[in-house]
Amino acid sequence: MRVPKYKVVVDAFAAKIRGGQWPAGTRLPTHRRLAADEGIAVVTASRVYAELEAMGLVSCEQGRGTFVRDLAAGDGADERSVAADAVDLSFNSPSIPGQADLLRQALRDLATAGDLDALLRYQPHRGRADDRAAVARHLRRRGLEAGRERVLIVDGAQHGLAVTAMALLRPGDVVAVDALTYPGFRVLARTLGLDLAPLPVTAEGPDLDALDRLCRRRRVRALYAMPTLHNPLGWVLAAEQRARLAEIARRHGLTIIEDGSYAYLAEDAPPPLAMLAPEATVHVSGLSKSVATGLRFGFAVAPAGLVPALESAIRATTWNTPALTAAIARRWLDDGTVARLEVRKREDARQRQALASEVLAGLPWTGHPSSYFRWLPLARDSRPDRIVAALARRRVAVSTAEPFATTPAVPQALRLALGSVGHAELRDALSAVRQEVEQEVFR
Repeated sequence: MRVPKYKVVVDAFAAKIRGGQWPAGTRLPTHRRLAADEGIAVVTASRVYAELEAMGLVSCEQGRGTFVRDLAAGDGADERSVAADAVDLSFNSPSIPGQADLLRQALRDLATAGDLDALLRYQPHRGRADDRAAVARHLRRRGLEAGRERVLIVDGAQHGLAVTAMALLRPGDVVAVDALTYPGFRVLARTLGLDLAPLPVTAEGPDLDALDRLCRRRRVRALYAMPTLHNPLGWVLAAEQRARLAEIARRHGLTIIEDGSYAYLAEDAPPPLAMLAPEATVHVSGLSKSVATGLRFGFAVAPAGLVPALESAIRATTWNTPALTAAIARRWLDDGTVARLEVRKREDARQRQALASEVLAGLPWTGHPSSYFRWLPLARDSRPDRIVAALARRRVAVSTAEPFATTPAVPQALRLALGSVGHAELRDALSAVRQEVEQEVFR
């Protein structure tokens, strides 16, 4: 059977891209040039590029051309796909010296106190009452008043987002999100078949006028928001904007899914949305960033009427958070370990931001002075995927805007995670970033 000519061209181009003959950022011929070179119609050339784009091999940008994508960067589903010997500025795993010793002591304490047999048995799906009470006390210090009856223990904030979406949303439901948002929620939405409706973003937060217009035009079921230390842009939503957001949610019957994973880094932030609209907000957070990513302990605070649905979703996914993990987390919440680590990490983040400001001086950026990430907008004609590929060859991993973008048009930008390597390594890696960005500008 004769293979169509366009398919032959697609296969040949795909082989060159996957084989590395055309590295990330390579500009491919125009549709007319391709048609002339291959002896095909322009409409067939368009089909070739459409298929390559559907395969994830190229990026077609209106008015600019067609470019080879960085295959190592993926689509954000796996943030850990970096070389083992690379300096990782693509993922945050903040750690403070001495944390391993804290774990050793906690395990010793557990071994000599309490009913160890109880830690080997099934636990209540939403967590033991004492663990939930410890979380409620912790949240009170962050400005969120909620009794333990509204708290559910989950296996990290990502699990909290998952059980919230599973319990409250159905495939096809429209969820408003920022045009740039946390990649983990994008992956979750794709898995559950949710329809993400992007909101334009400003320097201070999401465009709330756009949210109101969206809700008038479409049946929006929920809003996913990061009001306190947004990932990746670092904003802290002002009190007035939070009040207006809560009012819009009430008027249109939205459920707010509030992600507070990085909120501990922002001091003196306004009250969480869950305080302004407690009847409509599920607040999700955890200890992955404030303590350790390996401590899979998170929590959700939900309106009383939604707690049973979330509890059922926990049962369907993990049954319960492991009792050993919960026991360590409760100990650290109650004895002040978590609070002390949060103070130290805020200071560590400030130092890293100051270092980034020194090394990257003169480059435009967006962020928060005590966050673990920095957003670098690039010139319109820059090729972030080419910068990423060049840095990968220098054993430095960074992320483009693609994993964070919920719009078809992806901003030309880099997102730098500052919290996973030592300060000396960070300085060297940021110097490499600066060199590659400047080289791209003058290319």
